Amino acid sequence: MQDSNSPTISRRLLLVTAYLGFISLGLPDTLIGVAWPSVRDFFGRQQSEIAWIFFGAGASYFVSGLLTGKLLKSFGIGALLAGSSLLVAASALGYAVAPVWILFAACALLHGLGSGAIDAGLNHYVANHFSPRHMNWLHACYGIGATLGPLIMTFMLSMGSWRAGYAAVGTLLLLLTGLFIHTRKLWDIPGQTTSTTHEEEASVGMLGALQHAGVWTHVALFFIYTGLEVTVGQWSFTVMTEARGMSKEAAGMWVTIYWASLATGRVVFGFIVERLGIDRLLRLSMLAAMIGTGLFAARLPFSEGGLALVGLGLASIYPCLMTRTPQRLGKARAAHAIGFQVSAAMVGAALFPSACGWLAQTRGLETVSLATVAMACGLLLIHEALLRSDRRQS
Repeated sequence: MQDSNSPTISRRLLLVTAYLGFISLGLPDTLIGVAWPSVRDFFGRQQSEIAWIFFGAGASYFVSGLLTGKLLKSFGIGALLAGSSLLVAASALGYAVAPVWILFAACALLHGLGSGAIDAGLNHYVANHFSPRHMNWLHACYGIGATLGPLIMTFMLSMGSWRAGYAAVGTLLLLLTGLFIHTRKLWDIPGQTTSTTHEEEASVGMLGALQHAGVWTHVALFFIYTGLEVTVGQWSFTVMTEARGMSKEAAGMWVTIYWASLATGRVVFGFIVERLGIDRLLRLSMLAAMIGTGLFAARLPFSEGGLALVGLGLASIYPCLMTRTPQRLGKARAAHAIGFQVSAAMVGAALFPSACGWLAQTRGLETVSLATVAMACGLLLIHEALLRSDRRQS
């Protein structure tokens, strides 16, 4: 009886570990926003030098995502998650003890390398072994971590030490590393893996995956999606306060509603995605995002409410597209494709908000809201083209 239950127990343990892994992704990502004024003053840096942290983490995250497929083949998912979690823990503890600025900034490289592999590795595993419901909840866990990070740092700052904030998060990440090490063999046992449908897929390499048109279409979707999500989150406050004269308190409330809608939507859609269907939910979600950005850009009475609709619309897109990746491209090809998608998402999150900064400076702040409408339309059009391609192939 114990033997018959062990696969179910192992499956549940791995799912809980995956959830904790995504909480760990969010925990360190949001620390620097709260800690930066104290870090800047301690090391005597300029305000703009925070860019070194973002650039270092972003560049190494990009590289890590690209190489995840190769790393999965070489080491397996269990060892990859354990090693990557150790890198993220080391980066947080490194931030906590770094005596000089150059070492503090260098820790961003470890952060990006570890986080990129955890992101791509867990997305690949959950997409292949769990339902779309769990994929939505997996990404909701990132929001939990992203919320807890600033709370921990704020509390430690009130106690007088930004270093203690990083040390606390680093300690939590070390505990998670221990859990990944403890479960590392479970991730790769035969009962937890599935074979590919076609024998030739077993030999799919990075270049082979890049030759598939569907891989590039998925990469484009992730590139635009994260660009839209981050642009709305970063620029809507400035648009509302500086272009529309809204108070900071009211604008802050609407931005909070946007992020809360995105996080809540992932929990709610987890309950209905299997009944509604992934592609139908994606289509409705992209339509909602397009309508929401249009409402916000229209500057009608209560047009700020469009931010809530955008958040709800965007909520299911990233996790549902991740779930569809192995279904559409095949499991072996998806091992590389998911890494490419994570890397493309990182580039989009940096490029689109930066480009909107140039638009705001040269054409006015309201052009930013128009740019988000264009992004939402592009997302819907590319996805519709992908669905038509699916129908032709079937």
